Amino acid sequence: MKILEQRQKTHGDFELKAIWIQQIMEDISGLYAWDDMKADQREAIHMILIKLSRIIYGDYNYVDHWEDIAGYAQLVVNRLTEEEKQK
Repeated sequence: MKILEQRQKTHGDFELKAIWIQQIMEDISGLYAWDDMKADQREAIHMILIKLSRIIYGDYNYVDHWEDIAGYAQLVVNRLTEEEKQK
């Protein structure tokens, strides 16, 4: 149980975050570009939302949250850059 208490301090309340993330995912999944995106783009958006929820509901000074947002975006940038080179 101690680990859950520690995580709640840095990551915030799980249920509140889940409600927020699921509502946003429901909203954006119906947008016109969503179906055209590749799986990594959709998953990066999902993971960025998770990290944003940890910032909003948890410790907004926890560096890992911010680094992870940049990392997920960079993964998509890397793939797009590689595809661009192959054209």
